[in-house]
Amino acid sequence: MSRPPYLSVVVPAYNEGHIIEATLGSMRAYLDRQPYSYEILVSADGNDGTREKVAQLAASDRRLSVMGSAQRGGKGRGIREAMKRARGEIVGFVDADYKTPIEEIEKVLPWFDDDYDVVFGSRAVAHSLIENPQKWYRRIGSQGFKVAMHLVVGLWNVNDTQCGFKFYRAAAARDLFQRMRITGYMFDVDLLFLAQRAGYRMKEVGIRWRDDGDSRLALVSGNWENLKDLFRIRFGAYPPPVVEPAQEMTMSRAA
Repeated sequence: MSRPPYLSVVVPAYNEGHIIEATLGSMRAYLDRQPYSYEILVSADGNDGTREKVAQLAASDRRLSVMGSAQRGGKGRGIREAMKRARGEIVGFVDADYKTPIEEIEKVLPWFDDDYDVVFGSRAVAHSLIENPQKWYRRIGSQGFKVAMHLVVGLWNVNDTQCGFKFYRAAAARDLFQRMRITGYMFDVDLLFLAQRAGYRMKEVGIRWRDDGDSRLALVSGNWENLKDLFRIRFGAYPPPVVEPAQEMTMSRAA
């Protein structure tokens, strides 16, 4: 069996056939230039040929793999299933729409050297750069969600829970994804809430982000479901943490 990679990147996708090849091409071109090893796991639900396109690419690159089904199982569920297969020392996910390019990983990885367990991208802290903002009504909705999230769940020290650019130490990821209960849009909040309760060290870093105008969230029905999930997160019962023995990193990242 090959040596585990340093970095595992999960790419959740739902009917992203129009962009998935470009996204993976950009990611692989960047990661191929890095001094560490990597793998990319695409979790693709839908019926537009996304899985088939990735499978063709994976046939000539063992660092790339794909999973998923025609039915939509939820973004959180897809990432959780891919995380079960991830072998990296640092694992995380980057959205298939590539609103945040993989190059922003350079702002994330150094914090693991400072003993952080969860490092996540943010559009709402210092050094973040919004190249193409959301439409005005989406921005208002985001602010309303932020207020509701803080009032219900807490996470007062987190400015942006929904940016699809989050990375974890492998042990922390195994614990958190095993215990998460939300598989829809609020899975990010679920994971951060669990991480805070478990005492993991978390770092929010500013990243580059651009809107592509392709939101899959229905403004009324979607936000109503999100609000119900916030109450499930705040008042739901969770399995106990998964305790693992501490291990040293076996592959160092180049300085």
